[in-house]
Amino acid sequence: MSFTMYSASVPVFTRTLGNMVLWLDKAEAHAQAKKFDAAVYLSARLAPDMLPFPKQIQIACDAAKFCVARLAGVDAPKQEDTEASLADLKVRIQKTIDFIASVPAAKIEGSEARDIVVPRRDGSLTLKGEVYLKNYAMANFFFHATTTYALLRHNGVDLGKGDFLGSFSA
Repeated sequence: MSFTMYSASVPVFTRTLGNMVLWLDKAEAHAQAKKFDAAVYLSARLAPDMLPFPKQIQIACDAAKFCVARLAGVDAPKQEDTEASLADLKVRIQKTIDFIASVPAAKIEGSEARDIVVPRRDGSLTLKGEVYLKNYAMANFFFHATTTYALLRHNGVDLGKGDFLGSFSA
């Protein structure tokens, strides 16, 4: 596969989102082994002023789905941010994977120079597709994915670099 806007986005998001599901599986197993309620993770924060654990996953999912939708010029599905368990968060991740997998590569190809408008609280930001993907969407996605990983690791879940990177069998 040649390097394209599609190959630089959908497979990368899909891989890391899939890894995130495995992290949540490990978190559930850790809670069971240590005999505590896995709901404890839902209030985890690295600092008092940061967003809690579920929000990190919600934002990572949103970063992936909105990136793919914006690059393809399609509407992203609405999600209500009501996840209240690790199982709910896994469903959210899977819905995100399913959506981004449903977007045809042909819709994303050629989006390098397309104007991408990103709504923000302080006003919209307009970036070219390649700049948006490389400098905004990917950075935002990996910030929240990494924070998710760090929160689980900080709370004792047996995760390592290999869990973050995932398998290289493909």
